[in-house]
This record gives sequence, structure tokens and C-alpha cells, in this order.
Amino acid sequence: MATRQLIHASLLMTLTLPKPSLSSILAIRLNSVPTHTLSSRTLLAIPAAAAASSPMASTTKKVLVPVANGTEPMEAVITIDVLRRAGADVTVASVEKELRVDACHGVKIVADALINDCAESVFDLISLPGGMPGAATLRDCRVLQSMMTKQASDERLNAAICAAPAVALGSWGLLKGLKATCYPSFMDQLASSATAVESRVQKDGKVVTSRGPGTAMEYSVTLVEQLYGKEKAEEVSGPLVMPPSPGNEYVIKEFNPMEWTFNDCPQILVPIANGSEEMEAVIIIDVLRRAKAKVVVASVEDKLEILASRKVKLVADTNLDDAAKLSYDLIVLPGGLGGAQAFAASQKLVNMLKKQMEAGRPYGAICASPALVFEPHGLLKGKKATAFPTMCNKLSDQSEIDNRVVVDGNLITSRGPGTAMEFSLAIIEKFFGHNKAIELAKTVLFVHP
Repeated sequence: MATRQLIHASLLMTLTLPKPSLSSILAIRLNSVPTHTLSSRTLLAIPAAAAASSPMASTTKKVLVPVANGTEPMEAVITIDVLRRAGADVTVASVEKELRVDACHGVKIVADALINDCAESVFDLISLPGGMPGAATLRDCRVLQSMMTKQASDERLNAAICAAPAVALGSWGLLKGLKATCYPSFMDQLASSATAVESRVQKDGKVVTSRGPGTAMEYSVTLVEQLYGKEKAEEVSGPLVMPPSPGNEYVIKEFNPMEWTFNDCPQILVPIANGSEEMEAVIIIDVLRRAKAKVVVASVEDKLEILASRKVKLVADTNLDDAAKLSYDLIVLPGGLGGAQAFAASQKLVNMLKKQMEAGRPYGAICASPALVFEPHGLLKGKKATAFPTMCNKLSDQSEIDNRVVVDGNLITSRGPGTAMEFSLAIIEKFFGHNKAIELAKTVLFVHP
């Protein structure tokens, strides 16, 4: 079988070396990337017994994540998901008049509460996502400004990512005398209210800031460490399958190369269900829409709103019955245990996937879905694939499971939330070419600009 490995840029990243330290994963004071290469094999999920034996914080930490129309959905959802994995009580609060917000790139999120209903509550952390005009709307919310100003005076944690450090925290005077970072195009604005630095994640005093969607997972794990300590941060970060060297370019392992074609623009179906992994779903949707693909988000449930694995409420564009009336250049499944089980039980979706495979058109899955959906329905027959580490024993061919992204002809698979960005960029590369994928990777700051 012919194989081809695509090694991007100057990084020749090996996949079989020792376990990275938390500091190399978080890269809090990053002005350069750790020079050692690390192993995706070491990022396997922590066994349940080991996780159960880890000491827990004595009290639940309360966290507020405000959202608005125009919020960057990756930054919001990754923060919510990772903090809930740590055991935090996270309230998603809309600063709009309604609970539902229309985030950037057509992602629809339903908040838990309105911001006015949270005004009298005390939070251990308030974290602002970026995105424009979302960050400006957060800045103009007087209730939120008052809450974060009091948060600072009470010496509790404030945090912001992307445009929000400059647009909101800086405008409110909450970064005075502190080092902070933000999205590159807002650095000049940030410099007027803070000591601007180019770290991927920056902590100074009781404030944590970060740069953009591609740094959101590192940022979120840093917030876990601030709330719960280093041990909890390591416990949470392991099963995420995070990149071993954040900011460096990514590697795709490809077998049986073939051209992925489309007419005007790629039409891509992303099914979602109750229990889908929200980080994976939102990263795939967001990144592919940034590349100008036409992405249809279809619910396999009886209604459009689904409750994802970490209780984030997402709203699909349509239901699967209506989505099935169209043909697609790619059908791609997010993971999440409950979501994968719902996909496997959907005969309509399974039939669509089988027709996609038989027609030679691309199809893909990440995390639990390759093992729970593709494998039992014969969709991996004769194919190389990977999946979430603890699910890989369900694959009949386990020869390439340690790779973060595996492409075999018209099939693409990947491992988990921490590989979802690479997975999405690999799809862009197959449709639009390497240069487009790297350009987008730099735009979202997954790769150093």
C-alpha cells in the first residue's frame, strides 16, 4: 500500500517520545516554543481509576462565561467545556435580550441565563470570549463591567481572550500595570492600557489573557490550574489529546492519496446529537466556514436544539430528514460518547454514510465516532484510521492509531478535542490545498503567525 506523509513547514514532529510536562502544554509565558519533540502516544486518556483517585477541590468553583451575538464560538465553547470537565459550575450568560446568541460563523448557542440574573452572584472566575462584534457588546454591557470591576477589587480571577483583553478589560482599566496579550490586530490598542506581550497565554496577578481560537485550549487549561491547581490541570488536559508543541505546524499521515473534488464550493454535512462533543463540533463548523465551505449542521434528534456532552446547548441549521435530501462533498461526524451512540442508532445517517463511501466521496469522524459509528457499520473496512485513545481497541486495524490525523483515500479520522483543529485544517488542505490551510491556521493562531 502506497503511503505518503505530509510534514508541514520546518517541524519534523515525531510521535514516539516522552510525555510533555504541563508547562510545555500550557506555555504560559511563551515567547518561544519548547524545542523538544513529544509524543501523541503519551496523551492517552487517564484511566478512570487514576482519575477517581485524584484529589478534588474542597468546594465547587463558580465561573461566568458571558456571550453575545458575534462572540467567537470556539473561544466560548472550549472555555466552557474544559472548565466543566474540571468540575467547575459554569454559567453561560447572554448579554443580549434573549438566551440564544448568534455567534460568529453561524454557530447558534443557547445561554443558561441572562446577565442581569447573574449580577448579584459571586464568581471565582469571569472569562470573556473574543470575536467581533461580540467583544464590543460585552464591553458596552454595564452590568458586566460592574461585575468584573468588583471581581478585580475583590481579588478574584478575571480572564479574556482574543479581542476581549483590549476591547473590554483594557477599556475598563482592569489591565493597568499588568502584562497582557490579545489577538495580534488588537495589540496596539492593548498597549495603551497594559504592557502588551506576545505570549500565547499570559497570567499576571489575578488576570489571565490569551490570543485567539488556536490558543483557547491552552488558555482554558491555564484557568483550570488557577482555580484548582496543577494536578487537576494535568488530569483534565490528558484526555483532551492536546498538541504536544503548541504553535508549531501539524502533521497529517496520509495513505492512498486522492483528490477531493467539489463544484463551486465544498458542501459539508456536520450532524450533531445530544451528547456530541461540543468542542469538536464547533471547531469543525467554525474552521470550515472560515474557509468558505458551505456547512450544513443537522440534528439527528427530534428538535434542532441539542444538549452537548458538557451541557452546552447548540442549535442546528436543520434536521437530518431535510438534510438528507441533498448530496455532500463530505460528511463529517464529531465525537462524544452519547452523540456517537445516537449517530450509530440513526439508520438514515448510517445509510447516508454508506452511500457516501460507495460513491467514493469523502467522509470522516473524530474521537468516539470512528470506533462506535464507522467500525461496526463496515465503514472502516480496508482503511487505516484512528480514534479516541481509549476507543482504539475497537478498531480492527490499529496500525496507525497513534497518529493525530489519518487520511486514507476518501476517509479522514482523528483522536479528540485537542486534535479537532488539526482535523479541520486537514480537511481544508484536502479541498483547498496546503497554503490555504496554513494561512487559516495562522489566522486562528493555531500556528505561529
